[in-house]
Amino acid sequence: MLRRLLTTTAPAMTLLIRLMVGAVFVSEGIQKFLYPDQIGSGRFAKIGLPAPDILGPFVGSVEILSGTLVLLGLGARLAAVLATTKCPILVDRGFWAAAHEARTDWSMLLGSLFLLIDGAGPWSIDAKLSKLPGRR
Repeated sequence: MLRRLLTTTAPAMTLLIRLMVGAVFVSEGIQKFLYPDQIGSGRFAKIGLPAPDILGPFVGSVEILSGTLVLLGLGARLAAVLATTKCPILVDRGFWAAAHEARTDWSMLLGSLFLLIDGAGPWSIDAKLSKLPGRR
């Protein structure tokens, strides 16, 4: 199973997808700590999520860790599982406002699905680890 998670059939240019997805995850995670009222726990409280003071830093930490893993190409399939939602905007402000707000999320979702299906590509730690002797 570990070999399946590490093995990749993706082309080398998958690095560009990893850079996009990883950089956005890391950036969003850092901003949850820099601007907690607007992006982190304050935002989570405004949209009604439970325990926003715990959830904000937790989500920020997960985004930073996952983004770093995607950038390195280490465990990229597992790290790419994350996705966010803009449902409150859809309900409150309608489809076009949600579509505008979700453009980054949509790009991240599709990029993450690509990495989940094809892996991190040959220029990744996953590819190097999958070729080590004894990995099956």
